Amino acid sequence: MQVLKNAEGRMDKSIDKLKRDLSTLRTGRASSALVENIKVDYWGTPTPIPHVGQVTVPEPTQLVIKPYEKPLLKAIERAINEANIGLSPNNDGEVIRLNVPAPTEERRRELAKSVKGFAEEAKVAIRNVRRDANDELKKMQKSSEITEDDLKSQQEAVQKLTDKKVKEVDGIAQEKEKDIMSL
Repeated sequence: MQVLKNAEGRMDKSIDKLKRDLSTLRTGRASSALVENIKVDYWGTPTPIPHVGQVTVPEPTQLVIKPYEKPLLKAIERAINEANIGLSPNNDGEVIRLNVPAPTEERRRELAKSVKGFAEEAKVAIRNVRRDANDELKKMQKSSEITEDDLKSQQEAVQKLTDKKVKEVDGIAQEKEKDIMSL
């Protein structure tokens, strides 16, 4: 049924957003996701760092950005400082190095709380999709497109899908929390 397919697609988008949000959390491990959304002024156009330089992770606590054009070193350094991600760029004239310190116990607890917040946002989004799908099904039943029995079975299918997606969100969040607390 189309309503169910649409609902599943929207729920998957909520889960994808959760994964993107969690990838931006600084956990003490270097990841190119830390600088993915930082924009550099490239000939007057705000451009993401991965588009103007190669971002590598030579070791678990270090990120290296090698710009495709040398004059961009200063612009990348400035953009990282202005982004206020809590990392100090080290410019050696060739590349920019970002050392990612291990978070303190207190910081890890804060990160775990953030994970819970992101997970809750995703669950709310999924429940909103469920509500929209059920409303659409009720409209279809009112306009005699589907029978009352169809309505009940479709609502049950929507609920099963919702439960499955909420469980998936919980699993992702638990994995990320475990990752944060084990540093």
